[in-house]
Amino acid sequence: MTHTPQSRVGVRRSPKYGVFTALGVALGILAAVILATAFDGTTEQSPFTEVSYSQTQAFGFILLWCVPAGIALMMIVALILDRIASRHVRQATVTVDMVDEG
Repeated sequence: MTHTPQSRVGVRRSPKYGVFTALGVALGILAAVILATAFDGTTEQSPFTEVSYSQTQAFGFILLWCVPAGIALMMIVALILDRIASRHVRQATVTVDMVDEG
């Protein structure tokens, strides 16, 4: 016995969050590179640890803050785009084929 009910469903686009995460990582790395090269504060000793850090170490420390900030920023952008896309819902008719083999 086969019956095919029809129903209406809403179809909408959704952003790919993995792509936005990767863009956030790239944005964080770019920001860390810019900040590490723009400010040359590595020649003096740190007032807290009394250690002088190389530019690579300073880049690593800045990277630890910039990458999560970039990811968070791009996730907010993705959520805003998802909210905008949810306003544009298309209606479609689907047919479900259910086969009873009994």
